[in-house]
Amino acid sequence: MALDRRNFLKISAAAGLAYTLPKTLVACAGESKKRLEAFGLQLYTIRDVIGNNTSDVLKQVAGMGYKQIESYEGPKGMFWGMSNTEFKKLMDDLGMTIVSSHTDVNNDFERKAAEAAAIGMKYLIDPWEGAQKSIDDYKRIADKFNKCGEICKQNEIRFAYHNHDYTFVNLDGQVPQDVLMQNTDPQLVDFEMDIYWVVTGGHDPVEWINKYPGRFKLSHVKDRKKNKPLSEKDVTCVLGTGEIDFKKIIKAGNFDYNIVEQEQYDDMTSLEAAKLDADYLKGFRY
Repeated sequence: MALDRRNFLKISAAAGLAYTLPKTLVACAGESKKRLEAFGLQLYTIRDVIGNNTSDVLKQVAGMGYKQIESYEGPKGMFWGMSNTEFKKLMDDLGMTIVSSHTDVNNDFERKAAEAAAIGMKYLIDPWEGAQKSIDDYKRIADKFNKCGEICKQNEIRFAYHNHDYTFVNLDGQVPQDVLMQNTDPQLVDFEMDIYWVVTGGHDPVEWINKYPGRFKLSHVKDRKKNKPLSEKDVTCVLGTGEIDFKKIIKAGNFDYNIVEQEQYDDMTSLEAAKLDADYLKGFRY
């Protein structure tokens, strides 16, 4: 469902009201009291503006209530034209932390790991490998992940892989996500569960969390429009307006980091969408 300006204002007001309710009222409404202490934004959500005036845009993001940032390797690199230390200073000034970044692991990964570690980042993440032709291809990718994990370990940070739906599509009688998880060393490789893509792949995120306890350390909190067939891939929406039960998933996952990502915005800007997502998580209880 497209969100026009009127709906935008309604959702924003409702989310703001939920955030101001006393905990006693929340409890009376049947909600538990546990809430997210902090949540982050994957900068790909605001990819149309982040490269223009990065400092100003991130100031707006901080004002929305985000305390953490997950970057990605855009045209200006994962520090957006700044050095790693310059970017960290900006984060410090804004009261935020860059906890992770998606990056191209096939090019100059050792340098990236050293730069990330130098400013206290927790993770470098491979965001994409693409659908493979055989299970053996996925086993080779698992080997690569172990090598990336070893490089990160040497720099005292962690390595993780971010899934899409293709690793949940049966191939040669196996599920590639199983192959990746079973052939990577838990001491070296963690996983970032993109909840949206697990659901779009036709699977239950909670079942995967329970199947591989402790392996999914980060999440992408990304909602899916209601009443859309799984064949429709690009149907993300504002958190809380879609079909995904985040309370159940986040409770089961107990993720170290919960990162907002939204890729389609309908009749609003990417920054408006990011604000609505933040408003939802401010009032989130599970």
